[in-house]
Amino acid sequence: MVKNGKQSTNPGEAYLVIRDGKKWSDVFRLIPGRTVTIGRSPTSMIVIREDQASRQHAEVFHSEGDWFVRDLGSRNGTAIGEERLTGDHKLVPEDIVSIAGTQMTFVEDLAVAKNAKGKKKLLSGNPDVAAETMIGLEVDNTPGGGNPNAAEVTEPQTITHRRQRTRYNQSDDEFDDESQIDSGPGMEAAKICRLAFSLANETTQRGIAKTAMDSLIKETKVDAGAVMLIPRNRRTTVDPEKLEILAWCSTERPEYQRVSKFLAETALRNGEAVLARDVQDDSALGLRDADGTIHATSVICAPIRLNNRSIGLVHLYSTTQKVLSPEDLEFTLAVAETIAVGLRTRQREQKLVEDLSKTKNEIDFLRSQLSVESEIVGSSEAMLRVHQQIEKAAPSRATVLVRGESGVGKELVARAVHFSSDRKSGPFVCINCAALSETLLESELFGHERGAFTGATERKAGKFEAADKGTLMLDEIGEMSPSIQAKFLRVLEGHPFERVGGSRAIQVNVRVIAATNRDLEESVRKGTFRKDLFFRLHVVQIDVPPLRNRPGDILPLSEHFLQKFKAETGRKIEGFSPQALQQLKRYRWPGNVRELKNVIERAVVLASGPVIELDELMLTKLTTNTESQFDFGTIVEPYHAQTLEEVERRHIEATLHSNNWNKSQSAKILGIERSTLDRKIKKFEIIRSV
Repeated sequence: MVKNGKQSTNPGEAYLVIRDGKKWSDVFRLIPGRTVTIGRSPTSMIVIREDQASRQHAEVFHSEGDWFVRDLGSRNGTAIGEERLTGDHKLVPEDIVSIAGTQMTFVEDLAVAKNAKGKKKLLSGNPDVAAETMIGLEVDNTPGGGNPNAAEVTEPQTITHRRQRTRYNQSDDEFDDESQIDSGPGMEAAKICRLAFSLANETTQRGIAKTAMDSLIKETKVDAGAVMLIPRNRRTTVDPEKLEILAWCSTERPEYQRVSKFLAETALRNGEAVLARDVQDDSALGLRDADGTIHATSVICAPIRLNNRSIGLVHLYSTTQKVLSPEDLEFTLAVAETIAVGLRTRQREQKLVEDLSKTKNEIDFLRSQLSVESEIVGSSEAMLRVHQQIEKAAPSRATVLVRGESGVGKELVARAVHFSSDRKSGPFVCINCAALSETLLESELFGHERGAFTGATERKAGKFEAADKGTLMLDEIGEMSPSIQAKFLRVLEGHPFERVGGSRAIQVNVRVIAATNRDLEESVRKGTFRKDLFFRLHVVQIDVPPLRNRPGDILPLSEHFLQKFKAETGRKIEGFSPQALQQLKRYRWPGNVRELKNVIERAVVLASGPVIELDELMLTKLTTNTESQFDFGTIVEPYHAQTLEEVERRHIEATLHSNNWNKSQSAKILGIERSTLDRKIKKFEIIRSV
């Protein structure tokens, strides 16, 4: 095909090369038989995002082998070159269609297309280069099919592979051929890049300074120089004698001469870099030795700035024919800034190390405190059996079930198992199943995702995740609902779990210790506790005896708590009175060790003298779980022989007395019918006392 005397390289092809402002933005392929709409409307094939453009501004269409452009009655019109379009205009190659600041050049050969003014070629004059630049740029002109302006880029024709690391990160031995990089700014950038890589591998301030100094000496060819910092114990100083030299180098004799006060003050106080050349009076440069003045041909002094504050400087000077140039000053400034970045990174790294070390020390201290708290006080035969069970259970990974009355110290036993195992360096997490509702307990155990329920404003990890590689204690396991029991059982059996509202499977390595004061066997019979979960928990069982069954531990525990609360309160209390000690031994302790601890704490706080007296113990009149009402009070009567009928009579009498002779209430407590109670009152001749 020949158009305007030019042979088209691809007969039948035509394009609109679109220029938006000062840059070419797109290439639109024209397909015969398909009309191209142009305008501000998003449904247009070529969208012009300018307010001056009408929604349906113009159209380009194909007719009888030629392409035409037509204005659609737009408000601001359409121009061909400098002339406003009237009627249909037949497009010829290099015609420029102007609409609201957007120019579109009509071409049939992309390689020789010209710009809007027709003076320069749009692309390279080399057809091969043009073809490589524009290759594969096609537009999906299907109406409604995606973005009409989007170009589909095909595979490139030339691919360069690099398996080695960037040459900017190569050592001097690997980087002998510096001609690989263009001279000028490209070479300087490469040097700075290589220096930055080198500084990133240094771990100390002196290492950073030494690496930077070596680079400066090599690249600027100076005779001597140094990197200096303001000492850490000083906020600021301009006295050269007080600056700490981190690294220095001198290729000539004598050795490096310290920077002058004038240059140091200029760099540190004013934050200015100085390049001095051909200085007649170099006394201000401070370059003198014992034999006289060392005349310098040029000197550079550049500040090292960190957080908008000068923290040091780079000092370079030449005493030979080498004269430092402004390019050397720019390079030195870049090195100084790179040093500052390296120092800031090392300072942050050092702070992180210090913080981590401090945190580790705090964790170790807390672990030691927890270990102390896990020490079980008591040397009775019953407690010796507990210690033996702990020693046997701790090394294994088996699930442990700790059973005992409330307040006997089940959590202390669980802590002792944890700190005696190989998991002692991991976390110990405890949760009370009776303290939370079913929904909250599930969230606490397994975590939840954001938006899982009302109030879930962010993702939260559960106790299982928190206890990973450690131990999780579930207190009051018998209070767990059946639905959570099922999910809990799967985790115990090694299956992954999901957070509430989540779908990602989470696998953890956790040892579970369960504790309860309930009769789990009875709960299994009633159907409130899963049988399979009971057998899964009932692998290793540790029974903690109540305090009343180990009276030999009462006084050691009392002394232990006395010393603990003396240290916390600062009270100078010597001990217990004989009457108080006797009462401590005779009391039944229905609240077990927890009650004893609280009694001693209260006595230490309220004691009025150097010893704790009997009336300062403030013991309760509650009964234990296994005792009858006739045993209420603080003193246990000595044993004497009596028949079961005598015991029954005394028990019924005590129950009636405690309920003010309310027979219905007494019968309910005794678990008998009212008529049965009347018969026993008559049988035992129980009379209401006045």
